[in-house]
Amino acid sequence: MSTISRRSFLLAAGAGTALTAACGNGIGNSNAATLDARVDATRDYLFSQYPGTRDLAEKAQGILWMPLITEAGFFVGGSYGRGALRIDNVSVDYYSATQGSFGFQIGAQQYAHALFFMTQEALSEFRGSTGWSAGADLEYAVNDQAGNLSAKTLTAMDPIIAIVFGQAGLIIGASLEGTKYTRIIP
Repeated sequence: MSTISRRSFLLAAGAGTALTAACGNGIGNSNAATLDARVDATRDYLFSQYPGTRDLAEKAQGILWMPLITEAGFFVGGSYGRGALRIDNVSVDYYSATQGSFGFQIGAQQYAHALFFMTQEALSEFRGSTGWSAGADLEYAVNDQAGNLSAKTLTAMDPIIAIVFGQAGLIIGASLEGTKYTRIIP
């Protein structure tokens, strides 16, 4: 039986992330205006598909919009995307999201997600970090009845609420756990 060292795992995960970033996700070398246009389209799509999310957005201290995440894997995988943090619907920072994975996985998918920072403390911690990682404590909003996703379906005390939407591809499901967000200059 062979064992995999931590170094081998990290090298493999890094290679998977690099391959995913290399295939591009339609964003390329985007500037701030292009990212903002993509964020606007993503926000409008979410609000039109799930009107109740407008209430959630109004209660949030800030929202990180990731318009397009591309994830691919063949035993070693990774994902990559870029987006904008908005406070009062104004872009204040831009971020990249990367994730590496290892295990039985074959396929590719693209999706969008939004992180709703419901408390000022959670938003400040995110903005003050040099590289923030989404953990198991992230609360996911699940749409169990079509069109009924809203602030009422969520616990108001959750500091960060993630909504993953617009999935297309061959890998079923998407988890943000282990995704690292890093501030970028577009």
